[in-house]
Amino acid sequence: MSHLAPAGLPPELPTSEDDEAPRVRPFSRSNLVQTVVGGYAPLIVATLVVFLPLLWMVLSSFKQPGEIVTLDLKLLPEAMNPENYKVAMTTVPFGRFFLNSTIVTVVGASIKVVLAILTAYALVFVRFPFRNVIFVLILVALMVPAQVSILPNYILIAGMGGKNTLWGIILPGLGTAFGTFLLRQHFLTLPVSILESAEIDGAGHWRRLWQIVVPVSVPAIATVALVTVVSEWNEYIWPLIITDKPESMTLPVGLTLLQNSEGNGSGWGILMAGAVLVIIPILIIFAMLQRYIVAGLTQGSVTG
Repeated sequence: MSHLAPAGLPPELPTSEDDEAPRVRPFSRSNLVQTVVGGYAPLIVATLVVFLPLLWMVLSSFKQPGEIVTLDLKLLPEAMNPENYKVAMTTVPFGRFFLNSTIVTVVGASIKVVLAILTAYALVFVRFPFRNVIFVLILVALMVPAQVSILPNYILIAGMGGKNTLWGIILPGLGTAFGTFLLRQHFLTLPVSILESAEIDGAGHWRRLWQIVVPVSVPAIATVALVTVVSEWNEYIWPLIITDKPESMTLPVGLTLLQNSEGNGSGWGILMAGAVLVIIPILIIFAMLQRYIVAGLTQGSVTG
């Protein structure tokens, strides 16, 4: 028997249960397996790979020599004794190392960030010949390992009298290809109309940079600053090569001096305590700037 529709309305088409799309249950077994295997499991493994060595370092900094150099592996120390930290800070001039690292990091990172801002602004908003060629050269510098320039830098800095000096540590690494690249990509996303309006009002490049571009680019600049600070603070190879006196060493090189003074195998806890003291300032800076990282990296990922 056919179903008749009311006058003026089209006849209803027969519906079938087979025409409806199957609804996926969010808590079905297949959906849970895909979520765990494709999401949570890799995330947990990556977190453990990064976190477990740091946890072992912190716990070992409170252990005595017999708890570290032993066949009976112990995760937790028998007592939370901070004696290793006291020894680490008194065996070597730890305060001098900390001051040197602070000076090198603050001065070097500040100059790097300012140069990256100026260079990126010029590559985007200033018209001059061979602008794209210069950007390609910056990309090439980004791909070349820093170890390639160690020998030429050493010959140059040593010839200038920069051995065992803080400016000799800072000078060779003042350029940052990564920061320039990231800020350039972010500056390309800024609306041109804002800068054109400022130019019509008589604002020059310097005013447009510091009053318009920089204030709206704080997340990207903070990301570059964080990466630069971490790189400067953790730099090891170049300060190790250019310095051989304790009064000009930075913290990473000072740890090597600490290891040499405790080289009989009984100073692993002291060395771990020194390593913890080195990473604490970076963790504090990271906690202060971490909310800018994702925003700063994603802002430069799309150009418009």
